[in-house]
Amino acid sequence: MAITLSIMEAGSIAGCLVLLAVGILLVVKGGDWFVDAASWIAEVSGVPTFIIGATIVSVATTLPEIIVSSLAAAAGDTGMAIGNAVGSVNCNIALIMAISLLFIPAKFKRKDYAAKMVLLLVAISTLWAVSATADGTLNWWEAIIVLAIFVAFMVENLISAKKHPDELGIENPVDEPSAKAEKTEAKLGNGILRYYVDAKNSRLITLKKSGMVIERKDIAKNIALFILGAGGIVLGAQLMCDNGAMFAELCGMSEDLVGVTILAVGTSLPELVTTITAIAKKKSDLSVGNIIGANVIDITLILPICAFISQAKFGGALPISPQNAVLDFPFCLAVAGIAIIPALIEGRFRRWQGAVLLAGYITYITLLVLNTLGTISIFAIV
Repeated sequence: MAITLSIMEAGSIAGCLVLLAVGILLVVKGGDWFVDAASWIAEVSGVPTFIIGATIVSVATTLPEIIVSSLAAAAGDTGMAIGNAVGSVNCNIALIMAISLLFIPAKFKRKDYAAKMVLLLVAISTLWAVSATADGTLNWWEAIIVLAIFVAFMVENLISAKKHPDELGIENPVDEPSAKAEKTEAKLGNGILRYYVDAKNSRLITLKKSGMVIERKDIAKNIALFILGAGGIVLGAQLMCDNGAMFAELCGMSEDLVGVTILAVGTSLPELVTTITAIAKKKSDLSVGNIIGANVIDITLILPICAFISQAKFGGALPISPQNAVLDFPFCLAVAGIAIIPALIEGRFRRWQGAVLLAGYITYITLLVLNTLGTISIFAIV
């Protein structure tokens, strides 16, 4: 398919790409600030460590995808909304996890990951079954069923975290006599932030386990990062949605294709950075665990939110496109099965899985592009 562009259109496309890049940068950096600040605020406010890891961090790391898809759904760009969520899962498993497994095949304890892996497979299967129905939509009660899987995932996270307690505590404040420190510790409990506000104390305090040292100025810093991070995510997501839709229109691409490629890869960059860091530190199991948890949330939280937004704003169910039903969901289930089922049986991941997943992702993207160009016909472009 030949595409002829005028100088004005070419300039518009260049502008879209620049603003898309700015949006991705804001989302990635804003997400980084937001997660760090949210975790810090929760920890120093006295929230137990296992709750922070199992709930706050789990949801916060997928906030870019949540915001991008929610804004797209609110604007009526359902192709990008669903494509970003499902495309992020495909990117996480078939590209990012694949890279991790190619370098360092990870061992893991089945009891720590089995429930999460099974919930991921159940969630993808449920959504594919919904997409294959006659009406091809996700209505509010189907969204509640999928959301129930998210609730089960969060409950399992809390139960799993309780089995590995890492309670927050306070060591003796710096330069304080031990007897006085013990009295202070008993008074403070875990509420360090409240202590600083009430007592207006600026002395350093060291947290047990993590060894983190905090002081009064850290409060303002992290609150500022929390606000700036949230703002960066929202602004970046808006730029990605608006310019993604415009880019699709100018280039003759479908919103679904933009969603599962540009937006999905852009919002998955934090996982990619985590994976590269984990490979460098030879901690591939950390990367795999993060990806599995993020995928469950992408599937079981984002799509129900988009369905509720569609119902509230447009008075109808969330439409699922032919691309989602014919290619996106089946591929998602296939790569999840390749990654999870052999690993559950053997209790470890293998390098061959990484190779197959990466080859599958290249094939998947190629099929999407060829279908868009009209070279082949797998599904109708809407």
